[in-house]
Amino acid sequence: MNMLETYNRQLFLAINAGPDTPLSVIHLTAFLADDAIFLLPVLLAGLWLWGRLPKRELVVRASCVTLLALGLNQLIILLWPHPRPFMIGLGHTWLAHAAESSFPSDHTTVFAALAVTWLMGELASLGIVILGVGLGVGWARVYLGVHFPLDIVGGLMVAGCSYALLIPAWRRFGPTLTLRVQMLYRHLFALPIGAGWLKA
Repeated sequence: MNMLETYNRQLFLAINAGPDTPLSVIHLTAFLADDAIFLLPVLLAGLWLWGRLPKRELVVRASCVTLLALGLNQLIILLWPHPRPFMIGLGHTWLAHAAESSFPSDHTTVFAALAVTWLMGELASLGIVILGVGLGVGWARVYLGVHFPLDIVGGLMVAGCSYALLIPAWRRFGPTLTLRVQMLYRHLFALPIGAGWLKA
């Protein structure tokens, strides 16, 4: 076992919740670890449905960065599968999870992909909030025993690389893609838009 992996395991054990942790803390942390991510589609929908074109462009761009990042995660998993802590009998597990590769963390990747896109756009303050929540989610998943700390770092790195990889193509094709998505939206939601419930 190399030095980095040794450090990764030691840091995991320092963060991981022990057997004397109150169940109330476990339940609250589990909500953060498992359920906070479901707020992101609601946020994206709100920015699109009631936002103007610049915000809609950021929604589409952030979605593309996220999809690319999750695709890269799958490639990494194929090339370098890494067991989760409970798969090697390390620490305590407080959250049910499939026995699959841990690196990088998909949850952290999604939060970080949205955050970096908005930090580099016109929603920097929201990007800071999303990044903070994403780091909290990553910590919670280590705390509950389903990820190693370096899985969280890996998710941040993949998101950053995905943004850098996408931007050259986005400058060329992004505005056109956003306008086409907006045209489709206006067609599908013509009735609520016409009633004034949603922005055109």
